Amino acid sequence: MIGDVIGKPGRLALEAILPGLREERGIDFVTANGENLAGGMGLTASIADALFAHGVDVITSGNHIWDKREIYPVLDANDRILRPLNYGTHDVPGRGWGVYQALDGTDLAVVNLQGRTYMQPIENPFTDMDRLLDESSEALPPIRLADFHCEVTSEKNALGLHLDGRVSAVVGTHTHVVTGDERILPGGTAYQTDLGMTGPIWSVIGFDPRTVLPRFINALPTRFEVGSGPVILNATQIDIDPATGRALAIERVTRVFEG
Repeated sequence: MIGDVIGKPGRLALEAILPGLREERGIDFVTANGENLAGGMGLTASIADALFAHGVDVITSGNHIWDKREIYPVLDANDRILRPLNYGTHDVPGRGWGVYQALDGTDLAVVNLQGRTYMQPIENPFTDMDRLLDESSEALPPIRLADFHCEVTSEKNALGLHLDGRVSAVVGTHTHVVTGDERILPGGTAYQTDLGMTGPIWSVIGFDPRTVLPRFINALPTRFEVGSGPVILNATQIDIDPATGRALAIERVTRVFEG
């Protein structure tokens, strides 16, 4: 599971690193959060296709998935691109979860959720996930991966514990800062507060410091631009028992791409 991929530098790093990483580690399935790929904000169909061509199986997202309106019909047409489930279903493009097949033939579910603290007041991710798990017309396969796009660490912690034993993994995205708290919870769910980003190392969460610092120094509005230079790829590998859906191991994976 790969954290937020930032702009062209992040995409190029992912395209260069991921195919070899899949082979080296025997990886059967890859998710990547793609809401920051199109110039740092949003996603386009051509960029999504490039990720799929280089080893990403499912693209998750978050609040910035709506920034490029051209992606709206693609969300309806392509079930490998997810938007957060808890935006609801009324006049909202796309879907928040899907069932897919890994390279080894195992079925698995991927669910995309979004937090509400300091974010849009959308539907409740806790109860919407409960409803999906408890009321689906067909039971989800044992392997269930959740990308929780969320601002606040406590909300991410809470969802991890709320879903412990009912899903295989809960990982956070959105803050672009990797956390070192990867662990397996008592009920067998792998958890990490934030996967981090795949973006320029010498940046402010992926963006050129020259376009960000004025906001902190004198509060002037600026237009963010994606950073440059060496790129760090932050991801987490989770090994899961396909019969039970319980996580067996979780490990952070980091690679640097010089370009």
